[in-house]
Amino acid sequence: MLAGADPQARDRPLKANHYMTNETTAPATTQVAINDIGSAEDFLAAVEKTLKFFNDGDIIEGEIVKIDRDEVLLDVGYKTEGVIPSRELSIKHDVNPDDVVNVGDQIEALVLQKEDKEGRLILSKKRAQYERAWGDVEQVKENDGVVKGTVIEVVKGGLILDIGLRGFLPASLIELRRVRDLTPYLGQELEAKILELDKNRNNVVLSRRALLEETQSATRAQFLNGLHKGQVRKGQVSSIVNFGAFVDLGGVDGLVHVSELSWKHIDHASEVVEVGQEVTVEVLEVDLDRERVSLSLKATQEDPWQVFARTHQIGQITPGKVTKLVPFGAFVRVADGIEGLVHISELSHKHVEMAEQVVSVGEELFVRVIDIDLDRRRISLSLKQANDMVDPNGTEFDPSLYGMTTEYDENGEYKFPEGFDPETNQWLEGYDEARVAWENEYASAQARWEQHKEQVAKAIEAEANAEDVAPSASSSFSSESSSTGALADDEALAALREKLAGN
Repeated sequence: MLAGADPQARDRPLKANHYMTNETTAPATTQVAINDIGSAEDFLAAVEKTLKFFNDGDIIEGEIVKIDRDEVLLDVGYKTEGVIPSRELSIKHDVNPDDVVNVGDQIEALVLQKEDKEGRLILSKKRAQYERAWGDVEQVKENDGVVKGTVIEVVKGGLILDIGLRGFLPASLIELRRVRDLTPYLGQELEAKILELDKNRNNVVLSRRALLEETQSATRAQFLNGLHKGQVRKGQVSSIVNFGAFVDLGGVDGLVHVSELSWKHIDHASEVVEVGQEVTVEVLEVDLDRERVSLSLKATQEDPWQVFARTHQIGQITPGKVTKLVPFGAFVRVADGIEGLVHISELSHKHVEMAEQVVSVGEELFVRVIDIDLDRRRISLSLKQANDMVDPNGTEFDPSLYGMTTEYDENGEYKFPEGFDPETNQWLEGYDEARVAWENEYASAQARWEQHKEQVAKAIEAEANAEDVAPSASSSFSSESSSTGALADDEALAALREKLAGN
């Protein structure tokens, strides 16, 4: 210890602002505090410099420090944390705050009120997002650009997209064709063009269809350039209208006019096709200027007249149904979409004044094919010749007359079907399918023969009954003569004879 030092000095505490000097005998100590701020007023001013100041409507940044069910606290560097009510977190309705933000997130918020009645700073995240988004959306609209957003609601008439604000996408503008069920779009991210923008009314109308039409324009032009007359394409019936059906060929719709849907006459496309049906069509015409494609469904199907000519021979007997009676005979449908004429002279061996004396509409009968004119698409038939060719009590059956396929070689000899041995009259092994097909065809022809015999038997019976009740020509003449009270002159007699003779 130094000479002259106080032995108790080290045990006494030092006072504030008291420093050891060379005159003291104790060792030097560190500084406890320095008043480098000044007065209390200076201290408050320094604190104020660390705080942020803003006005209502300003957009500020902050960090999420607490999440409650009804509100979120945001540290924005103000004297108190800012409060974001849950309704001000998102443009979605009734959201859970935990689904929108997390503690520690840095977000933007708009100042709604610097101090409410409780002295709190009230903020809005969705309003800040809304203000930012309006500027972006207006810029996109100016540049004819595209916005992207998630579908957050399905409402009456369309969808609500989150594009930073609520954008309305009408149902008619979602796809190229109207969509009925909108539920599958919920949660999907969609791109769309902006049709209408009105900030005062908070109205944003979007169109995805406009974007699809625009983006498909180049593809459509390329597709159309690849289409040529005569091409056969597969497609799907997309819609049915009064004048035909539209077929989607893969991005381009073509029209099948009602006259090109079927070889037979139809009144409406729904008689032949239905929406969603897969079809094969032929390209009839491509109009690049108007971007229209004409298609044909019947062109990809075999002409029924060609089918009839290929499967029927002149002289063959075929079943039919009377469809219409005319002064010169009766029309009989012998295949789907094909009608032939039985001329009045081919109805019966007897003289016939009107077709209804022999046949009636809807009657099913057997007729003989006597002519096929493919160029004029006409078939001539005969009822009387068909009846002459069969004996109702006969047993001789020629299956070729009733539609069974028969082939003959160069010498006119019958060609037996493949797999049949004419020497043993047996089918060879391994030809079971051919045997079954042949036997079925034979049975069908035989059934038609039996039905034809019944038709002829009824016709003979009806003719006999008619002769029994028909008045004689002389009695008719006598009655007419007596009614006049005098014999008719020679000219009248000649006219009557001609009438009775059927001339």
